[in-house]
Amino acid sequence: MGSDPPSSNIEIKIHPRRQDNVVHPAVPSPIGVPAASAPPRQQQHLFSEFRPFKRWFPWMVPTFVVANIVMFLITMFINNCPKNSVSCVADFLGRFSFQPLKENPLLGPSSSTLEKMGALEVSKVVHRHQVWRLISCIWLHAGVFHVLANMLSLVFIGIRLEQEFGFVRIGLLYVVSGFGGSMLSSLFIQSSISVGASGALFGLLGGMLSELITNWTIYANKFAALLTLILIIIVNLAVGILPHVDNFAHIGGFVSGFLLGFVFLIRPQYGWVSQRNASPGHIAASIKPKHKMYQYVLWVMSLILLTVGFTVGMVMLLRGVNGNDHCSWCHYLSCVPTSKWSCKSQQAYCESTRIGNQLNLTCLSNGRSNIYSLPDDNTSQVQQLCSQLCN
Repeated sequence: MGSDPPSSNIEIKIHPRRQDNVVHPAVPSPIGVPAASAPPRQQQHLFSEFRPFKRWFPWMVPTFVVANIVMFLITMFINNCPKNSVSCVADFLGRFSFQPLKENPLLGPSSSTLEKMGALEVSKVVHRHQVWRLISCIWLHAGVFHVLANMLSLVFIGIRLEQEFGFVRIGLLYVVSGFGGSMLSSLFIQSSISVGASGALFGLLGGMLSELITNWTIYANKFAALLTLILIIIVNLAVGILPHVDNFAHIGGFVSGFLLGFVFLIRPQYGWVSQRNASPGHIAASIKPKHKMYQYVLWVMSLILLTVGFTVGMVMLLRGVNGNDHCSWCHYLSCVPTSKWSCKSQQAYCESTRIGNQLNLTCLSNGRSNIYSLPDDNTSQVQQLCSQLCN
């Protein structure tokens, strides 16, 4: 994103990027059969037959991808750029054409259309109690580039997790993390609307990290995996300091997913699984517990932190608390000003005079004015013209 911000004043939740570094559990030989002493063919047979954890068929993540794309198409259909704007990008698409690039450089709808569809707008959450916007905003996207980048990330991250843990746990992890990201965003970014699934995607990254930690003993190459995953997370969060990127949604989603991972993604020990799958008549040397004590401790602590955090956050949000009033430096977590860009949101205010079909608009911030021919008094169209005039 360059130094000229989109006039629609939308906070974008950017997709997290992830390299294809997958760490697999170190599978031991079945109880009573030392792998080293078995012949090569027998070893291959044993390892191919022994599957300690169920593999799920991933259908939910592809469904989420389709749902997001369908929601974007519906949003563009409702946006109907030719009817509500003076000029559009890709006019041959008809009512699916995009808003002018100066208004939305991501090839998408106007901010007013996103607001109608359920974008996160703090004033409506606080004063009209439209809490549902904390969830609906994660299914909306600001443009073609935005939705494609997020959906590619969801495919690469989500399918592997759904295969390992099933659709119920990963579905809850995705939605609850998205809710947590929206809630933190609402507490710190209150001057613009926010859309995007990146809070939920960062929740999946957070869940991957906590899953690696809580199931630490069953993984091979764990240190390399941990360092790689931490580096990916740091790089993606660092991108969030650019202007017009909702990094608070990323942070909130990541923290929520990290804590949820200790609750949803806990695995039993291999010794306990092997003991359950032992052949009849086999006598185990010692009874293996299902989970280690540190797993139980992390589970309880995470559940408590999630409950307290979500409760306090919602109470603060519904009371209209601005988090920046209690944290003077927190705004730097979402945007760091430089000589190349400013972090201040730029609102467009215009003075208008109508004579018949002629509308005279004057931007109050830069003094520029223009006359437009508008047969209707369309508030949404006037707002868009004002935004174009002021930028």
